[in-house]
Amino acid sequence: MQEKFFPFDNEISDEAPAGRLMDKPETDEDIVLNISLRPVALEEFIGQKDVVDNLKVSLTAAKQRNDPLEHVLLCGPPGLGKTCLATIIAHEMGTKITSTSGPAIERAGDLIGILTNLEKGDILFIDEIHRLSKVVEEFLYPAMENCQIDFVIDKGPYARTIKFNLKRFTLVGATTRSGLIGSPLRSRFGIIHHFDFYSVDDLGSIIKRSAGLLNIRIDDDGAHEISRRSRGTPRIANRLLRRVRDYAQVKGNNEITKESASHALTALGIDSEGLDGIDRRVLKTIISHYQGGPVGIETLAATLNEESDTIMDTIEPYLLKAGFLKRTSRGREVTHLAYQHLGIPGAPSK
Repeated sequence: MQEKFFPFDNEISDEAPAGRLMDKPETDEDIVLNISLRPVALEEFIGQKDVVDNLKVSLTAAKQRNDPLEHVLLCGPPGLGKTCLATIIAHEMGTKITSTSGPAIERAGDLIGILTNLEKGDILFIDEIHRLSKVVEEFLYPAMENCQIDFVIDKGPYARTIKFNLKRFTLVGATTRSGLIGSPLRSRFGIIHHFDFYSVDDLGSIIKRSAGLLNIRIDDDGAHEISRRSRGTPRIANRLLRRVRDYAQVKGNNEITKESASHALTALGIDSEGLDGIDRRVLKTIISHYQGGPVGIETLAATLNEESDTIMDTIEPYLLKAGFLKRTSRGREVTHLAYQHLGIPGAPSK
């Protein structure tokens, strides 16, 4: 059966219906699907070879000594598998995992119940650990170092400090902004790993594995087409796979090929380099408003009516990695490569 697609203009618009597909908030359905696609063992984890190899050694050594794993800090852009790896660490160590996030812990007292309920070797996973308040962060220091917590009862002249001994646990912290973690907290992590964007080949393997779990037929060329537009990020690769599956189901023959993937992703506003509408708008704004830069991040955020944190955390990392943007002491600048990709004349000399 021949694939049938509705005709549409192959020109990718910055106003495409899914211009924020890459970084829009996940629905409950997305979260459930993502969890179902996550590997549960270290052997199933694809990519990040250096991280996985070193972590295997640490896990094996800890199990041979019958000791809890040292505290682990996982750094890198969102969507690269930090949460997934924390879950795998708990599985490999045969312990339970308790998950929370930096913004969810408002007071030091919020941690007392969590920490006192941890058994020996249990994993406490804190996502966005760089967003912990200073008070909560300082409360963690003795818990991480000496397995103790200090809390104050009563007030004024009757105030007393009570020490409570904890069972030895492992804190796994994940951060997209490692530079915001203070030196005292960072120094208490015995294992620190940095995640990098995935290669097209690794993403292709992830997509084919996910397609198998979702009972989607996909050929090698189709997987390659999706992987090269996925910004080096497994979370985005799986999200695009589900959107391409919808197109193949409605407009094709329920099989993802290079042609169907290309049609679907173009319709969604994802170009050949994986840039979506907001990525192109960032680059075009710097070119049109600031002659290609440099421009400060706060000024750029105000012009785009976006939060500066959104630009730094979800948009800028890939643009920097792909060579479309560069940071200087005076601000962000668009590169010669970005002018070429967008087809805009007047590119600066290389």
